[in-house]
Amino acid sequence: MSPEPTTPLISVDELAVRLQDPGPVVLADVRWTLGGPPGQPEYEAGHLPGAHWVDLEHELSGPVTGAGGRHPLPAADVLAAALSRIGVRTEVTVVVYDAATSLAAARLWWLLVDAGHPDVRVLDGGFAAWQRAGHPVETGPDRGAPAGDFVPRPGQLGRVDATGLADLLGSGTPVVDVRAAERFTGATEPYDPVAGHIPGAVNRPSPQNQTPEGRFRPAAEIAERFAGLDEPVLYCGSGITAAHTLLALRSAGLDGRIYPGSWSDWVSDASRPVATGPA
Repeated sequence: MSPEPTTPLISVDELAVRLQDPGPVVLADVRWTLGGPPGQPEYEAGHLPGAHWVDLEHELSGPVTGAGGRHPLPAADVLAAALSRIGVRTEVTVVVYDAATSLAAARLWWLLVDAGHPDVRVLDGGFAAWQRAGHPVETGPDRGAPAGDFVPRPGQLGRVDATGLADLLGSGTPVVDVRAAERFTGATEPYDPVAGHIPGAVNRPSPQNQTPEGRFRPAAEIAERFAGLDEPVLYCGSGITAAHTLLALRSAGLDGRIYPGSWSDWVSDASRPVATGPA
């Protein structure tokens, strides 16, 4: 079994060297854009050699039912089937990536770590960084892989649901909203029926954890952004970006918990309180 990595990130040059080693690595391409278009055509137009396509909407999310938000967590058997399909094994490193920002890749990273996989890395800068570095690219459909033997056991990482978060409000536990500032204040809300934020939350937009090229900022800078927010509960619109911020925290040696349903789940019950304006 591979030892738990000291950082969840891997650079393109480090990965290029790793792929020259005869030891196996599972590469998962999770390119995705909120609202579409689907990322599979991008994958087929060019991806890391040997990488397997993973569909965030259908394999890494469950059906929208009202509760659970816009991207509910997938059923355990759906996740298990997806991981088996791409050949995930317990003793094999899994490297996940997306187009550039690691936003979608963070979803699979979180699901894998939460399910108990010991060695999951995210390609810092994604496919764009791989291309800029001049590393080889493969085209065409997914070539498939021998079925993996990893059995996911979700629930290994800290998380809270709406009831648990409501109980925490006012307790001193930091709650961090990682959406854009205009969504936090309630000035605009393009996706959900109610604008605003959870009362008592502070705003730390997730994109500010990265450079314009999609690389995560140094650990010291991320730690400074979250100074005084010890092991916060993280939420976003539907849970995807919250995982991205947890990835940033882990890259800086920090930790937190995710509210997977996030804002879209919180506002599905009109009895839950909503705040607007600055924190």
